[in-house]
Amino acid sequence: MVSSEVAVQNSVGLHARPATFFIQRANEFKSSIWVEKDERRVNAKSLLGVLSLGIVKGTKISIIADGSDEEEAVKTLVELIESNFSE
Repeated sequence: MVSSEVAVQNSVGLHARPATFFIQRANEFKSSIWVEKDERRVNAKSLLGVLSLGIVKGTKISIIADGSDEEEAVKTLVELIESNFSE
């Protein structure tokens, strides 16, 4: 199991389009992946789950993965968030 903490810095947080893009990337991996905020953990491959966390600009979240490609999954998703979803 691998995890990493990252702060969401894009202007709208992890909502609508950025959340959809995040979930599409998460679904490229075989590992189980979760997003954790304030001790609430949701499936990173579920749009409703991710949106339910209410992640806004400046929120720190943890990305956790468990499986055969866990390191690559966490690294890719952290880089995606740090790039502000290439905006």
